[in-house]
Amino acid sequence: MKPSENDTYIVTGPTSGIGLRTALDLAPHGTLILVGRNRSKLDGVRNQIERAGGKAFTVVCDLSDPASVQRAAREIIAIGLTITGVLNNAGVMLTKPGKNALGWDLTFATNHLGPFALTEALVPHLPDGANVLFVASGVEDPERPTVKVMGMRGGRYISTEASARGEWQQPGSRITGMDAYATSKQCILVSALALSRELPRLHINAVEPGINPATGLGGANGLMRFVFEQIISRLPPFNRYRNTPERAARVIITILTNKSVGTGVYYDHKGRPTRGSTLASDPKFQDRVLAETRAFLSLTAT
Repeated sequence: MKPSENDTYIVTGPTSGIGLRTALDLAPHGTLILVGRNRSKLDGVRNQIERAGGKAFTVVCDLSDPASVQRAAREIIAIGLTITGVLNNAGVMLTKPGKNALGWDLTFATNHLGPFALTEALVPHLPDGANVLFVASGVEDPERPTVKVMGMRGGRYISTEASARGEWQQPGSRITGMDAYATSKQCILVSALALSRELPRLHINAVEPGINPATGLGGANGLMRFVFEQIISRLPPFNRYRNTPERAARVIITILTNKSVGTGVYYDHKGRPTRGSTLASDPKFQDRVLAETRAFLSLTAT
């Protein structure tokens, strides 16, 4: 299907890695609304897009801050464009625990609570058939070979409130920060699947972009990135999931721009339908996380 000049796509985290590549390659398909923390970096991406003949707006938003998310949603709505698709891409993977201004775990707030709240704020303004795509991660599945090899334990969810405090089921991963990351990604995955059942007028899906060692998720130190990119990710079983931002962007754009795509589908890094962990595939768990997330965020609604 040919792109329409009336199509508008929101991309969070568009200034580096998969988000940047997706934004640049998505620009020929319509107008972009670039959402990120750093205004100067956002302006730089917008300038790249406009020099290539595209059109983009920038909206500053710290996804870990619920007040910032609500302001960003209002700003996006005020632009007045009909939103064709929303890509919830932004995320962090920290090697040391961090807190947001409200004292919430920074990883959980950025990767789950923020994208969830932004989507919830935008849903009433999305037309029927709009695409909403969440970037998840296979590390939520404790049975995945790569997760086992690395000594990780997948999502360690207790409750949304406990996750916001930085508390996870024990025993946890031996890698600092991975319980927070895996749990946040599990929660955003199951929320996407629950929302797809609740909102059948929209196309709500998730994608696992594979192992992209060069994306530079915030917090990973240089030595860790080098070792993982140059050594670990090239070995079995990791090489099975190894990917690049360019290839990940192609899969994401194919899903996001498909006006007849299904809903409630979890795609792998090659764009094929896949399944998450046993827990993530359970509708009861999906609905529980959805309800607990809404209840928790309602306490900070502005």
